Amino acid sequence: MAPETVTEYIGGLEGWQADVVARVREIILEAAPDAQESIKWAQPVFEINGPFSYIKSFKNSVNFGFWRGVEIDDPHNLLQGTGAKMRHFKLAGLADIKADIFADYVRQAVRLNLEKGDPTRG
Repeated sequence: MAPETVTEYIGGLEGWQADVVARVREIILEAAPDAQESIKWAQPVFEINGPFSYIKSFKNSVNFGFWRGVEIDDPHNLLQGTGAKMRHFKLAGLADIKADIFADYVRQAVRLNLEKGDPTRG
């Protein structure tokens, strides 16, 4: 049965993946306390004026991504992806989490949504 909440999503994961998703979720909610979280597109999605961030678990990694990823100032060149809009971090364990950088990027993503609107519309 598909998870209906982010807590259920995390509960369905094992080991390091559950730890990584839980920690990234904490960072997102600390940096954007007004964010609404839900399961959309079979993954945790975080929204303020539209979706700004998501977490997706794969077999060997966890992606932590941003709808407006190409617009985020990424001086460390940590974001990956080749699409027109989205970018993500590819995480293989807790050691890959950079809390201060992640929180900064979350705040940037929220600001972009507040300035430009819902990235899924238009």
